[in-house]
Amino acid sequence: MSWFGSDSVELSGAKILVQSLKKEGVEYLFGYPGGAVLHIYDAIFQQQQVQHVLVRHEQAALHAADGYARATGKPGVALVTSGPGATNALTGIATAFMDSIPLVVFTGQVPTPFIGSDAFQEVDAIGITRPCVKHSFLVKDVRDLAETIKKAFYIATSGRPGPVVIDVPKDVTDPSVKIPYHYSRQVRLRSYNPVKKGHKRQIKKAVDLMLSARRPMIYSGGGVVIGNGVKELRELVKILGFPITSTLMGLGAYPGRDEQFLGMLGMHGTYEANMAMHGCDVLVAIGARFDDRVTGKIKEFCPDARIIHIDIDPASISKNVRVHIPIVGLVQEVLAEMVRMVKGHESQPDAEALKSWWLQINEWRERGCLQYEQGDELIKPQFALETLQKVAGDDLYMASDVGQHQMWAAQYFRFDQPGRWLNSGGFGTMGFGLPAAMGAKLAHPASEVVCITGDGSLQMNIQELATCKQYNLPLKIVLLNNNHLGMVRQLQEFFFDARYTAVALEGSPDFVKVAEAYGHLGMRVEKPDELEAVLRKAFAIKDRLVLVEVVIDPEENVYPMIEAGQGQHRMHLAPGCACCTED
Repeated sequence: MSWFGSDSVELSGAKILVQSLKKEGVEYLFGYPGGAVLHIYDAIFQQQQVQHVLVRHEQAALHAADGYARATGKPGVALVTSGPGATNALTGIATAFMDSIPLVVFTGQVPTPFIGSDAFQEVDAIGITRPCVKHSFLVKDVRDLAETIKKAFYIATSGRPGPVVIDVPKDVTDPSVKIPYHYSRQVRLRSYNPVKKGHKRQIKKAVDLMLSARRPMIYSGGGVVIGNGVKELRELVKILGFPITSTLMGLGAYPGRDEQFLGMLGMHGTYEANMAMHGCDVLVAIGARFDDRVTGKIKEFCPDARIIHIDIDPASISKNVRVHIPIVGLVQEVLAEMVRMVKGHESQPDAEALKSWWLQINEWRERGCLQYEQGDELIKPQFALETLQKVAGDDLYMASDVGQHQMWAAQYFRFDQPGRWLNSGGFGTMGFGLPAAMGAKLAHPASEVVCITGDGSLQMNIQELATCKQYNLPLKIVLLNNNHLGMVRQLQEFFFDARYTAVALEGSPDFVKVAEAYGHLGMRVEKPDELEAVLRKAFAIKDRLVLVEVVIDPEENVYPMIEAGQGQHRMHLAPGCACCTED
């Protein structure tokens, strides 16, 4: 009988680890081997259910697990070796931590007798990851391994999700040491008991305030997507008739084409969204954390608003912005209760006040803050994104890297479904896009998965083209090439008198030839009138990875833009529009 068939057999630590992953329903384990984890890899070899995906860099293992988690809602799992394996994984761990993505990360460690002796490839994985994990464990006894793994999955996926690290010394996985294996169905931690249901009295106070508002605004974040509150959010917004905006992480929770959606808010948000935030009298924040890219200057943030804040994490409430009605609980459950109370409430929103508020919002909309001019020569990135949506449609997963292309995608690609927009929002990690797209494609092999990237970001993890080839992942990579670190160049243009330093990416390769060298297809387009045809050709190919290099205007900037330290209502708009200084 296979050692995977029963809980009553005696197993080594390595086999306990792999069997526990099976119990958790893990499909893919993203990793890179090394001496400290070879017993685990031998156990992986002896079974079929948990598939290992060999990346080409440990950072990519974490991003691929992260992309899988974002695209499925299930925890991503990664395995790296000790020393540089763990340190290379650190950026991926921090990326997931900032965006509240559930990961379980196994790091190899030197044998327990050698811990603290500066042994070969030893590093304090617990110490270096402590600031950017939800929790971490060092397992020194094989008898603790199964229980620790169960705890790790529970912690990673409950409450506010996040990455959990399990550091496993090599001797804990020694195949000569076997113990009876048992894996608990449930786990309880006395010191960890996240609140699920919001306080009904607080919810009633919030509903009363919302229904009294004259200039209301709903501000949704990534917590709505992560917390499975999309259906309830959409119902609440429609019942109330209120305007809604979204953070970068929350795109797709509310349909991007709906008339009540004002677009993304914040540093590169729309004029109407930022002005409505600044002018509202009641703000309902749902699953958002009031980060600096959203608030701008705290003293000028929503100066006339009474603020309701719904979040699963009590530490996020009033952390950056003082709120008036805090509600701690699962977004889905709180919003469902809100919908019930609104439907049964004796009052309804003030129709005349709401009509007047919408008239003001539509005036702001008429400024056309996302308008641009597409000429005959240089391809504008905005045009590239709109053409991409025209060709590819809506039923796709888009993994983005970080930079100007990320902001243009958020502004011009309309996401109508949750979990389709995969990007590093909080940590801003270049190199995230390609491996995250790999994770999404493994999760959804029948779906179209697109990586939108730049010439700077792609080269951060370009080696993962080999992983795509090995595992036959027919992604589409749309590379917006401006031959610069575009966002840094833009900041230097605005705030450093165009003293461009270390932003020109001279010496970049021929990306089409690089794609071909890895065994994929490459295409290049330089003229606007050729773009649609090239994209259609690329998307017609279903069985191979295709990289489409789109050569874009190198001087194009992202607008609107709020300068760091300024209020939401003070935006740089595109040339031809004055910088807004409205009070």
